[in-house]
Amino acid sequence: MRYKHNLRHRLKELNEIGIALSQQRDISSLLETILVAAKRITHADAGTLYLHEPEQRVLRFEMLRTDSLNISMGGSSGIPITFYPIHLYNDAGKPNHATVVSHAALSGETVNIPDAYTAEGYDFSGTKKFDAKTGYRSQSFLAVPMRNHEAEMIGVLQLINAQNQATGEIVPFSSDDQQLLESLASQAAIALTNRRLIQQMEALFEAFINLINTAIDDKSPYTGGHCERVPVLTMMLAEATCRARNDSPLHGFQMTDKEKYELKIAALLHDCGKITTPVHVVDKATKLQTLFDRIHLVDTRFEVLKRDAEITMLRAIATGKISAEQCRQDFEAHIQQLDDDCRFLRQCNMGSEAMTLEAQQRVHEIAAYTWRNEAGLASPFLSDNEIENLTIRAGTLTSNERLIINHHIDITIKMLESLPWPKHLKNVPEFAGGHHERMDGKGYPKGLTREEMSVQARIMGIADIFEALTAKDRPYKNGKTLTESLEILGKFKLGGHIDPDLFDIFIREKVYLHYAQQFLEPEQIDEVDLSKIPGVNV
Repeated sequence: MRYKHNLRHRLKELNEIGIALSQQRDISSLLETILVAAKRITHADAGTLYLHEPEQRVLRFEMLRTDSLNISMGGSSGIPITFYPIHLYNDAGKPNHATVVSHAALSGETVNIPDAYTAEGYDFSGTKKFDAKTGYRSQSFLAVPMRNHEAEMIGVLQLINAQNQATGEIVPFSSDDQQLLESLASQAAIALTNRRLIQQMEALFEAFINLINTAIDDKSPYTGGHCERVPVLTMMLAEATCRARNDSPLHGFQMTDKEKYELKIAALLHDCGKITTPVHVVDKATKLQTLFDRIHLVDTRFEVLKRDAEITMLRAIATGKISAEQCRQDFEAHIQQLDDDCRFLRQCNMGSEAMTLEAQQRVHEIAAYTWRNEAGLASPFLSDNEIENLTIRAGTLTSNERLIINHHIDITIKMLESLPWPKHLKNVPEFAGGHHERMDGKGYPKGLTREEMSVQARIMGIADIFEALTAKDRPYKNGKTLTESLEILGKFKLGGHIDPDLFDIFIREKVYLHYAQQFLEPEQIDEVDLSKIPGVNV
């Protein structure tokens, strides 16, 4: 009865171990669970877990525990294992069956040795040297290969010195011990293979995401940097939000590791729709740029006007009706005016954040000039399209081009919603698709209000804006300083553009500074006087 009770207890324990193994997400923690469980169910004093490195054809020490010597290496111990790996083949390519673990790995068979000091057929010289050095007595050995569902060897579990529970005496591993360990090794191999497979699938998935961002990067180096930096800033603000103070309305907001991974994926994909945006719009560095900068066509027209003015002057001098001196003075004044107008249009073409009404009016006045085109016909100096572009109030995009840029978020949502997301990533489309919404409902594409958005989507909105303000690789502007960026962000808070509670956390936790130290140029990191930043509660 006692035997049956003990066996039932050990089987129950084995079942609980299997459940625990299936719940482990971290590979290192999983391996540690395997080794500790193996020692516990067999009452072993010591144990080592080896992983197979097929390319090197070796068994690598992954984790080692010896209770009586208080030795703990690998895993959560933080102490690296410095032992050389065990080679499965010698230099001539012949299999190495000299050690217990190498034989178990190569043969696929369990090795159960009652006493290493009397056993034959294996090389225990290393073990005996260790014993001599430490005073330990390595006696009973049990080595079990770990194989996956395709019968591929992935590692070996080796236990040393089974102990009698009543007396503490070192005894051989029993047949029950062997069967339990073989069962555990099978479960462990499945759990380890599944976890590796999941990690490989996650790595493949992230590689595809990076592939998309690389394609965007290849189209435009400006958006490529943006796709890289926004996820970093998003996670910085998310972590800070999880640490929100007691007086913050967001106090108590927490994210599990799965939820953080979900947000990370959303941040990586938040601009994937830009893969469809025309390059000449994304990279529009000047107002007149299309496939090339049309300011050079305008320069040519000025040269034509200057040539015509010179011809007119020379003809007037030739008639003798006006003095040559007067003709030259009028000519020089005209040329000066044309040069001034040319410089002015070039400056307008560069784009700014606030083109004045007076400057816009001057563009229209210059547009009223006429010039003779290549057909010799009198034509307006600027076309309607050129006037529209040169009078853009802020930036370099026309209203239609801005709609084209904004359309990327519709494409992003369409692309993401078309994917069969697993349960733990089901919110990716919502998180990624909301970063251009506003708290007051005036954003796009859906016009959502703060109450209709998740905290994660609101976090991404702030990260997207701050990265754009400080980015130094935009074609139409220099990166702003911290003070300039925070002033704009503060006004956005007061104007209902961004989440006020997240902005407060962004300031209090100095997320802006941590990000700046990683990505901004030294000249951008100025000393911020928070008392002068709009919307800051210091």
